[in-house]
Amino acid sequence: MKLPFRSQPPNPQPPVEENPSGLGTFGGVYTPSILTILGVIMYLRFGWVVGNAGLIGTILIVVLANSITFLTALSVCAIATDRVVRTGGAYYMISRSLGVETGGAVGIPLYFAQALSVALYTIGFAESVVTAFPDLGLSQLYIALIVTVGVGILAFTSADIAIKAQYFIMAAIALSLFSFFFGHSVEETHIELWVNNKEPFWAVFAVFFPAVTGIMAGVNMSGDLRDPIKALPIGTLAAVGTGFLIYMILPIFLAMRANSSTLIAEPLIMQRMALWGPAISLGVWGATLSSAIGSILGAPRILQALARDGIFPPWMRFLGQGSGPNDEPKIGTLVTFAVAIAAVCIGDLNLIAPVLTMFFLTTYLVLNISAGVEGLLNSPSFRPSFKVHWALSILGAVGCLGVMFLIDAVATCVAAIVVIAIYFWVRQRELMVTWGDVRRGIWMALLRMAILQTDHTDDTKNWRPQFLVLSGAPTKRWPLIQLAQALTHDRGLITVSSVLPQGSRDVARQAVLERRIRDYLQRRGVQALVRLITAPDPFDGAERLVETYGLGSIVPNTILLGDSQQTSHRDRYCQMIANLHKAQRNVIVLRENPNLSYDPWHESKNRRFRIDVWWGGGIQGNGSLMLILAYLLHSNPKWQKGQIHLKLVVTDETAVNEAQSNLDKLVQDLRIDAVSEVILANGRSFATILKQSSKGADFIFLGMPSPSDDKLFVSNYERLQQWTQDLPTTVFVLAAPEFNFQEVLGEN
Repeated sequence: MKLPFRSQPPNPQPPVEENPSGLGTFGGVYTPSILTILGVIMYLRFGWVVGNAGLIGTILIVVLANSITFLTALSVCAIATDRVVRTGGAYYMISRSLGVETGGAVGIPLYFAQALSVALYTIGFAESVVTAFPDLGLSQLYIALIVTVGVGILAFTSADIAIKAQYFIMAAIALSLFSFFFGHSVEETHIELWVNNKEPFWAVFAVFFPAVTGIMAGVNMSGDLRDPIKALPIGTLAAVGTGFLIYMILPIFLAMRANSSTLIAEPLIMQRMALWGPAISLGVWGATLSSAIGSILGAPRILQALARDGIFPPWMRFLGQGSGPNDEPKIGTLVTFAVAIAAVCIGDLNLIAPVLTMFFLTTYLVLNISAGVEGLLNSPSFRPSFKVHWALSILGAVGCLGVMFLIDAVATCVAAIVVIAIYFWVRQRELMVTWGDVRRGIWMALLRMAILQTDHTDDTKNWRPQFLVLSGAPTKRWPLIQLAQALTHDRGLITVSSVLPQGSRDVARQAVLERRIRDYLQRRGVQALVRLITAPDPFDGAERLVETYGLGSIVPNTILLGDSQQTSHRDRYCQMIANLHKAQRNVIVLRENPNLSYDPWHESKNRRFRIDVWWGGGIQGNGSLMLILAYLLHSNPKWQKGQIHLKLVVTDETAVNEAQSNLDKLVQDLRIDAVSEVILANGRSFATILKQSSKGADFIFLGMPSPSDDKLFVSNYERLQQWTQDLPTTVFVLAAPEFNFQEVLGEN
């Protein structure tokens, strides 16, 4: 019964090898599992359950409880027959399915629950001995310490010896059951099918359920099994079936031999009914000792697996060491023994016992989720020989969660908080693992669904920039990536791309370079995809990228590149922009002023950024896109102290007031926090006005003319460069044709 840092890469588990001297199905799985199932609840609380729920109510409780256990056992069998379950049992299964973070979040509490359970069982054994021999004046503490030391020595000596000791305990439990079945009635009674005005049904269910949660005792011994793939399913299901059969028969005898009031009042009523009363005491003692042995065998193996996977800090890696040909966790056993001794000395574990139960049930819950998700995703790598429909595993998970709240809602919440805290602690350490897990499969399934559900029709309601950043080496043009990150702010995808010279990299080296760039971006806090391509020249490569890159309807809609300063490449550069425009892409060119005395990306709490948007072409085309980009930049937390200035130049003094009114109304209708500013030319050229008005800005947005004529577009682009020669960072914007950015703005 189960009572109520960035880290260095982890050490991999040792390779799987045949273990001819390992434990078999009966000794390694069935025995510890059935002895944990047939625990003290059966001896001390089953009569109380029958007295409160009646015969039919008790049978219903047994069926419901065993259904949840059976579903969990099926999930265990599915996972166990898909892969070799090595040291760590439940932790190993969860970490290899749902990831090392989830495995650690469940595994650490499970270890302490197992370790502290040793103290719970030895204290329970001591209490029963003191109660059985009240005249001897025995000390409960000393008896508990002696029994804990004995159990610890047994486990430290050999798991095989401990398993053999459990055979004697099984014999004692079998003797107690035979003595009970061939016993007698304690009073004249009639069978009460239903009992009214007693404890609520679910309260009685909560008391009984821990009696059937012992199926992981065998799983915890996975690393010591001769053939875990065969032994775990057979042994676990056999133990569940045996326990179910016994728990279905026992209430019939109890209901036939005593009234409900007697069953409720006397915890050891089975002793009075037994043919030989002391046999029941032997069964109680055997049940507590077997559970203690099972816990002290299982806990060190979980600790060993946690240490080997690098869950703990590096200085605790010694806990992963094994000894002897069977790789027994001697060090882990000593640590568990110390934890158990400390808990025994404290004595009163009633306050944390419900939380320990929640940790066990959390393990079963997550195991069901693991098997359910693996089955639902139907990954080619998940091929268990024992097939279970994913819906059964999910049903088992729901049942576990419901039972947790029925047993103790507060303890459930406490356990959940602990598990979540450990999850984020492990995740923060950024462990590097050598195995895959189901999380990538989940994202792949969701990605497939999303791509197939996303058609190729332009949707102004959900438009957002999907950037293809032609940055080359990220270190050389980092501001391009900074701009893309500032404009998306987790609302769009960024792909950092580079065109490599033809023949400079083979496919393998190109993949390595992509991974290096991706790692560099992650270290700088940028979430982006990376794409490299080889081409005769960078312009052809960029056009090829735009033409071929993407998946389904998910393609970059906005190309971000740096300004070209080389006059020899100007014609080809402008031709590339024109081709990108014809490909229905937005083109954004970042032009920086290297002579600026300040960095526009520099963060300062007291600095108020200014974003100038020059409004010239109306709301159609470039104007709308510039406003959208300015709004996106301003909505970034780093730029929220900034102010958008919407500027318009007029040549006629009589048009100033009307233009100002129209611009104010536009800002109001578009619901953009911007300052509208109408500037009277007074004979000045636009270049002069631009330099005078925007010299104090941090960012300037200027529209590019449509590249309908190649030669004219080159001269227009050169004119933009001349206008902005001494200005702060400027962004040239060319909106994709035939896309209604006015609807994106949502003008009233």
